[in-house]
Amino acid sequence: MHVVGTAGHVDHGKSSLVTRITGIDPDRLKEEKERHLTIDLGFAWATLPGGHEVGFVDVPGHQDFIENMLAGVGGIDLALLVVAADEGIMPQTREHLAILDLLEVERGVVVLTKVDLVTDHDWLALVEHDVEQMLVGTSLARAPIARVSAHTGEGIDGLLQLIERGLAMKKPLNMAGHGRLPIDRVFAMRGFGTVVTGTLLDGPLAVGDNLIVYPVGLPARIRGLQTHQRAIETAAPGSRVAVNLTGVPVDSLQRGDVLAQAGFGAGSAMLDAHVRVLAGAPAPLRHDQEVKFFVGASQRLAHLRILGEQDELAPGEEGWIQLLLESPVYVRRDDHFILRRPSPSATIAGGRILDPAPKWRHRKRDRGVALRLKRLLADDPAERVLQALHDRGAASLQQLLAPTGLAPGEALQAWTRLVDKGTIRLLTREGDAGHEMGVSLQTWSQWRNEVEAALVAYHRANPLRAGMQLEELRRQLDLGPDLFGLLVEGLEDPSLSLEAGRVRLLDFEVKLSEQQQAQVEALVGVMREAGAKPPDAEEVKRRVAEPLYHYLVDQGTLVELPDGIVLLKTSYRSWVRQIETAMRERGPLTVAQIRDTLGTTRKYVLPLLARLDAEGVTVRQGDVRRLGEGERDR
Repeated sequence: MHVVGTAGHVDHGKSSLVTRITGIDPDRLKEEKERHLTIDLGFAWATLPGGHEVGFVDVPGHQDFIENMLAGVGGIDLALLVVAADEGIMPQTREHLAILDLLEVERGVVVLTKVDLVTDHDWLALVEHDVEQMLVGTSLARAPIARVSAHTGEGIDGLLQLIERGLAMKKPLNMAGHGRLPIDRVFAMRGFGTVVTGTLLDGPLAVGDNLIVYPVGLPARIRGLQTHQRAIETAAPGSRVAVNLTGVPVDSLQRGDVLAQAGFGAGSAMLDAHVRVLAGAPAPLRHDQEVKFFVGASQRLAHLRILGEQDELAPGEEGWIQLLLESPVYVRRDDHFILRRPSPSATIAGGRILDPAPKWRHRKRDRGVALRLKRLLADDPAERVLQALHDRGAASLQQLLAPTGLAPGEALQAWTRLVDKGTIRLLTREGDAGHEMGVSLQTWSQWRNEVEAALVAYHRANPLRAGMQLEELRRQLDLGPDLFGLLVEGLEDPSLSLEAGRVRLLDFEVKLSEQQQAQVEALVGVMREAGAKPPDAEEVKRRVAEPLYHYLVDQGTLVELPDGIVLLKTSYRSWVRQIETAMRERGPLTVAQIRDTLGTTRKYVLPLLARLDAEGVTVRQGDVRRLGEGERDR
């Protein structure tokens, strides 16, 4: 499957050419037929002599409809730049060529139409020479020129050969990718419901696929697929496709939405990009300028931020930008875009998306930003993977496909190379092999330094605590529970000690002063003397101060129970043994029987039983407790 798009000035014969090749009039609107003027995108198809099945996208040439033209040229495999032989190069000829150049469309044919109207061969040679000069320095610089007449059929066979030759240079289809369809038409069909059309990018779609309409986030299911009015089960990337959707009303969709699989990006209102200003732009591109942003079939108003020392990019210059859009769009890494001046309307620049969802608004003169974007622009897949991974802190290979713009196989090769070099460290939960998260060595070192700094500060502020609670450390590092869990499992650092849900520096140890040691001994004496009715936690804290109290809990000298009850470890163990012995001898016991066994009150028995129930040492059955299977803390 291939898609060929037309381009060129109004009334230069684009629609007539498509009709001659395909037998289908691409002008579908009543107003178009009445005015003999293409207003919106038109579509047709044909099988070329060599057997290639080709879809044609016919675009309007009038300057008033240039934005409709932009919705149709994204995703084409080859461009037919149409120039009327009797008129030669005109304003929209140049603007359409500039757009194709900014989109980096490299396969094309210049079609000199209406040659039947030209009898002066010198004039025809002059037009052809002007065209060759116009193409110099553009992506179509090597495009062949065909002289044709849609009216008589002259030159059509040779044009078809040139089209087939150009399409033969197309890269192989990516059938392993994740398909997406920028929607350029939305309509309802009686008996079918919602139908959308577009040029399929990146990978296949199949009947029954569950997809998401972005950026609105609506779920949809593919009920049926057609290409060139023929029902199919699977649509190949690079083809014109009509998709019959269920689960989504037609009035909730619009041109510019994107149909794609979940998990491969989402809508974003902020984009990082590389931009090139047209050499013939009417004015420089300025920082904080309002522009119209076109990508795929969508358009948005945006504010453009130039990143770096300069405040403007002159015609012909390139640079790094961040776009702040009025509303989100769904794009992927390496998508091409066009920028136009809102008023007076003019195409001024274009470029490539480098990060479809940057985390933050960059500082304008941050030198590190330009370095990062330069790495993202690199052709080396490993550089792309490493930068995208560094931007996200940690990610799975699957999560890097959208920001890198790489095919799965290409991304896997780069990932494996980086892992083998030690540039990426894999984090895997025990028993969860095959679902690794990767983290760059740079990020890992940063995390390790942050852990050490957090522990140094914690030990300084809490000299009597045995270590920092893992949850407190997670909050300081600002990591999600899953990622933090992988980090903890991957620490394996000889300078750290991890036990009982706490982490500490290995060279840290709690040391009591003589005064604190005396306070501990006095407290232990008081609690032993109190016997079955020890002081509560608040009383203990008043005797030894709160830091020392927590130290005693951490060291196991004191055992905390619910409701502010605290016991000496020796008293706790004694009570547990008494309960176990009584239950073995007498069977299940009531609270009152346990109270009498221990010689204490319900104030202490109920919190004790609550802890033992939670640990499974005892099991409540109505009004009695029996022995459970939980591990006894002796």
